[in-house]
Amino acid sequence: MKVTRLTVYQLDMPLTEPYWLSGGRLKFECLDSTFVRIDTDEGISGWGEGCPWGHTYLPAHGPGIRAGVETMAPALLGLDPRSLDHMNRVMDVQLPGHAYVKSPIDMACWDIAGQAAGLPLWQMLGGDAANPVAVNSSISTGTPDEMIALINRAAQKGYTVHSAKVGGDDTGLDIARIEAISAALPDGHKVTFDVNRAWTPGVAIQVLNSVSARDWVEQPCETLDQCAHVAARVKNPIMLDECLHNFTDHLHAWRTRACEGVKIKPNRLGGLTRARQIRDFGVSVGWQMHIEDLGGSALADTAAIHLAASTPQANRLASWLCHYHLDVDPVPGQGARNINGFAKPPSTPGLGVTPDAALLGTPVATYES
Repeated sequence: MKVTRLTVYQLDMPLTEPYWLSGGRLKFECLDSTFVRIDTDEGISGWGEGCPWGHTYLPAHGPGIRAGVETMAPALLGLDPRSLDHMNRVMDVQLPGHAYVKSPIDMACWDIAGQAAGLPLWQMLGGDAANPVAVNSSISTGTPDEMIALINRAAQKGYTVHSAKVGGDDTGLDIARIEAISAALPDGHKVTFDVNRAWTPGVAIQVLNSVSARDWVEQPCETLDQCAHVAARVKNPIMLDECLHNFTDHLHAWRTRACEGVKIKPNRLGGLTRARQIRDFGVSVGWQMHIEDLGGSALADTAAIHLAASTPQANRLASWLCHYHLDVDPVPGQGARNINGFAKPPSTPGLGVTPDAALLGTPVATYES
């Protein structure tokens, strides 16, 4: 089997309402998503999606994905997409770094490999069944009352796990947010307080040693070493996210005892191949993990849910579904969707999601042999 064509689509995906995080420092209203279809000489096609959460969240942006695909495409034509590690090595030679550029290509290759094997991705990734994965809400920064109202609204949709965005310059307000949300949380519900790297170490230690809540706290500071400094001085379990870009970062986090858990996001890491490697490391060291993507439609969400569903339950926390924040749906009715607080991956071979080409519009680029 050989790659004969790569087709690239671009789609603007507005959010249903503006979204703030990092104490209101960052605001998002529309995502720039790139869809990649890989065709082969055996008639099997695979799909991938790369969608940064805006261009201010991480060192990634939509146009960068499309420029990177243009750089790598000539070297990928003629390769066997089922040789996943080799495909990744070729991409790394052609374009060192820029992991987020490689994710949609790697995802499409996994889709092809699964279809060729006649197996769903959750099984290709080591799972024994299409296990339901808890999904968590994502609660935008606001006043304590505003955030509690959003949690209650999410609870009505079946969510029992929530990610509440805190952080900023007002220490007193962050303490009030955390205490109020903890007190108002419905019975049986869980919350993670996600700082999105907005605190300095001193503020993080002051806030977390002032609150009674002992829930997860995610990415309190900018760097991994700053988070490790905080982790040694507070009682809350620490979850790391934005400071983890590759396997070496995860190894450093474990060596420095910087966290008890991590977020694994295929688009940030370079795709399912690298995300699986880090997932397996996390299982071996006893981490608990949220496995979800940076952003995107139900296509990107479903790829992450396949990986989450194949992860041992003891290590698997909830997964966020970005597509519930979007005002468009290029894969209507397909993929992993929230059903009473849980999402299941498809059991059809491969990814199990095929975008409607008419909804994607005219391709922005085509590369073929």
